[in-house]
Amino acid sequence: MAATLFHVSEDGAIGRFDPRPLPSGAVGVAPIERVVWAIDAAHLHNYLLPRDCPRVTFYARHDRVGVTTDTEPLLAGTTASRVIAVESGWIDRIRRTSLFCYELPADGFTCIDANAGYFVSRDSVTPTRVRRIDDTLAELARHDVELRVMPSLWKLYDAVIASPNVSYSIIRMRNARPRE
Repeated sequence: MAATLFHVSEDGAIGRFDPRPLPSGAVGVAPIERVVWAIDAAHLHNYLLPRDCPRVTFYARHDRVGVTTDTEPLLAGTTASRVIAVESGWIDRIRRTSLFCYELPADGFTCIDANAGYFVSRDSVTPTRVRRIDDTLAELARHDVELRVMPSLWKLYDAVIASPNVSYSIIRMRNARPRE
């Protein structure tokens, strides 16, 4: 179990996280359950953006040896360990938005998806610490993330989900520009 879990919010005044209804399509728990969501440190970088910002995040899988032809175009030129792509229409909001990174005690949380780093608690949770992040771009750089700013995410989305050699997370694509 991770020693510390995290919850990132645009609200800096959360004194206690109470279980809330699950979003539709959530996996790993019954659809009628109410839970507190948390993320582990290894996946925290995926949430260092405004909540509604659509993004495609990925990194090379290290358990796949010898097959790299599909990852070469995705990772071309980067030395970062992870890539997060966002739409150019979101860059001003990313720059303006302050985030609050809450540290949560791991006690009482259950991992529901180790690949995504998702944890849930069915009980209320009091954060142990909160840190304000005013410069999201610098914070992403501290996490060894290459931020790609693109007019549309759909071509990259298709390439990433088709690659067996990358681990990925696709977040808030319902807020992305429509496919052309």
